[in-house]
Amino acid sequence: MSFSMRKTYAPYVGPYDPCPPIRVKSYDTPPQLYLGFQPPGLEQFPPREALRRGTLWRALYSPYENPYKPS
Repeated sequence: MSFSMRKTYAPYVGPYDPCPPIRVKSYDTPPQLYLGFQPPGLEQFPPREALRRGTLWRALYSPYENPYKPS
């Protein structure tokens, strides 16, 4: 089963919009939506790294990546 945490959609673009349209917009969904119940023995970050990343469990870590930043 394959899934992506980044979702995309095409918003309505009106004929009289004053700004150039963004034809495809995207958003991230949090990883806990795909986890269900927390399984026992889930891999953890060391305490200092967990504080830096904002979560103790590796499966729940989701860094922000700017989708509009040029590659």
